[in-house]
Order: sequence, then structure tokens, then C-alpha cells
Amino acid sequence: MSHIVTVQDTVTAFADFLEPTAAELDAIEREMPVILADVDLLDAYITTLDRTPTELDNRRIRRARRRALAARLAQLNQTDGASLPGGAA
Repeated sequence: MSHIVTVQDTVTAFADFLEPTAAELDAIEREMPVILADVDLLDAYITTLDRTPTELDNRRIRRARRRALAARLAQLNQTDGASLPGGAA
């Protein structure tokens, strides 16, 4: 007969090490404008799922798409001065 062993102690023993580091939290903070712009774009798309989009819906989607692209461009411009790993150009 094989015994069933719980792994609760094993999983929770390393819980402190599973927390995000300060560098990871900073990266999330830097990406937050892009994430929020993408959420707005998804909201615009979701509102039109169950109906035919009106002109107002189409404008909202276009604005949200432009904001998402602008947020991505701003993020790329911020990280443009950062050096790439491995000395890549």
C-alpha cells in the first residue's frame, strides 16, 4: 500500500522566495501604462461583441487602439537608451 504524503510543507517552505523582486516590481510599474491601455482597448471591443458597432463604438475602438500604440511607443522610447544584454546593438 502506498502512502499519500502532503506537499504543503514543501510548497509553503519557499513562499518567501516566490515573492517578486524589487526589479520585477519596477518592470511591472514601467509596463503599467501599456497594460492599462490594452485593458481599455479590450473593453472597447467587448462592448461591441453582442451588437453591431455604432459610429461611436468605432471611434472608441480607434481611440483605444491609438492610446495602446502610443503607450507601447512611449515604453519603447523610454527603454531605448538602456543597454541590451550581451552587448547587442
